Amino acid sequence: HVQLVESGGGSVQTGGSLRLSCAAAGYTNGRGCVAWFRQAPGEGRRRVATMDGYGQTVYTAPSVKGRFTLVKDKDKNVLYLQMNSLKVEDTAIYYCAVRLNSGCPVRWADFSAWGQGTQVTVS
Repeated sequence: HVQLVESGGGSVQTGGSLRLSCAAAGYTNGRGCVAWFRQAPGEGRRRVATMDGYGQTVYTAPSVKGRFTLVKDKDKNVLYLQMNSLKVEDTAIYYCAVRLNSGCPVRWADFSAWGQGTQVTVS
């Protein structure tokens, strides 16, 4: 049973930085896929970045490429999303997700477990 807890959200000015954390209890490195999604007001949940079970980033959304970076601390089993040069359009609730089976899917619904979300507001 995997449990995910996100933290690190908050309010920041345009151009600022935040680092989101996702503590993954019950997840074993080398399996499946981990990801960050986000949901802006009035929109669906969209994939931000994904990393396979071996620590390789396999997808970064074009809108955040060059600004956001996935980092995994394997010893602590924590997934980070480093967000730099933040824009107003990055405002959203950010969720981490884990898939236990092989592959890194596109859809949120194809992941096995999700966190409760953390709010990021850029103004």
